[in-house]
Amino acid sequence: MNDIALSTKIIRRRLVLFVVRAIAIVFGLTVLINLGFMADQLSRESRNNPYLNSPPAAILEGYFLGNGSWEGVENVAKVRPGFFEHTRRSLWENTILVDNTGRVVLEDGEITTPAIGTIYRPDERARAMSLTASDRIIGKLYIKNPPFPQGWSLAARLILSVFLFSIITGIIILVIGMLLLNRLVSPLSEVIGATQAVAKGDLSVRVPIHKRNDDLHTLSEGFNRMAEALERTDNERRDLFADIAHELRTPLTVLRGRLEGVMDGVYPLSQEVIAPALAETYFLERLVEDLRLLALAEAHQLHFETRDVEIGLLIQRVIELFTAQASEHSITLQPVIDADVPSVQVDPQRLEQGISNLLDNALRYAPPNTRIDIAVRKSTDGVEIDVMDEGPGVAESDLVLIFNRFWRGEKSRARSSGGSGLGLAITKQLVETQGGTIRALNRPTGGLIIRIVLPFKR
Repeated sequence: MNDIALSTKIIRRRLVLFVVRAIAIVFGLTVLINLGFMADQLSRESRNNPYLNSPPAAILEGYFLGNGSWEGVENVAKVRPGFFEHTRRSLWENTILVDNTGRVVLEDGEITTPAIGTIYRPDERARAMSLTASDRIIGKLYIKNPPFPQGWSLAARLILSVFLFSIITGIIILVIGMLLLNRLVSPLSEVIGATQAVAKGDLSVRVPIHKRNDDLHTLSEGFNRMAEALERTDNERRDLFADIAHELRTPLTVLRGRLEGVMDGVYPLSQEVIAPALAETYFLERLVEDLRLLALAEAHQLHFETRDVEIGLLIQRVIELFTAQASEHSITLQPVIDADVPSVQVDPQRLEQGISNLLDNALRYAPPNTRIDIAVRKSTDGVEIDVMDEGPGVAESDLVLIFNRFWRGEKSRARSSGGSGLGLAITKQLVETQGGTIRALNRPTGGLIIRIVLPFKR
């Protein structure tokens, strides 16, 4: 688990960096694109209206109209401490106000500079803007060494303000995003880490389930179900190999012992010596055939020829096949078939094979001088077929296990000679593949009930 935790931590860090980079790139591109469009639009507007390009010009003209002279003009450029102090100060930097005689009235928003009252002689780079009031020229506003091309001055100032607010907004977005990332990145990194662990063969890994209802919660639950199914399948595969090896050991040991005895001269080459070996080959043949049939059924490759089947007639036919075997063990086969049982749509040969497996199993474990009841009746779910013996039964906790391959519960239900241990597993596959259900119950009076429910014909 330490390796998984380390892998999950690395994946989480990588995902966080990826998401942060993505947010930063998208946010940066969005800001740049918006600023570009805004700057272009403002530059167009300012070219059409020069006073948008230089807000001080409009301020100065308004002041002159209200006062009739430039007396006290420095008050409109006075910078007050505050949040916008730098922005207002930069508004008057590099500006020179001259009256209609060409004398400097205001320089950089101040009246204390040496140039005040002198004739201003602009250089080639200075940009001039005539100021008018009541259709007469009242002075000029010069911009020394303009930092931006014509039409971009206002745009540049607004861009600076927007960029500042964008940075603040971006920091807020990143903080909120980091807080929300935990809801996305942590579960996702845990799923990825667990997936890598499963890929390396660790099928016991599970993703922690967080208490929230979203797609990641569903993903985590789905992954855990998949991991449980893979682990169960892997365990069943291991158990299957172990069970097959166990089942093959006994007949192979008998065959080897008999053949070595004949080769060493311990046993004579007679029918009595060969017969047990031949019986074991029959068992091996049946075991291989049962395994093949079970594998085909589980892979849904078994061919079925379904048609309308009268269950009562099929049960009678199966009972006739086992009557002689039941008589040898002093066991009575008792059919109890209701008259109103409808027909079902199944493969009669496969269903007969399944019922035969149940009767063979019941005959093997039922005590002598007892009865096996085969009941057929109509129910709300379909047609029920119960095979009930008076044997030792099965522990309640083991009832769900008896349809597993080679399952062994109590010793009283161990495989008798000739049994492959796959009959109930095969029957389960034959029934469920045809849309039915099968389960095991203990009889209140003692014994086991195997109940098959087949759906009605549609």
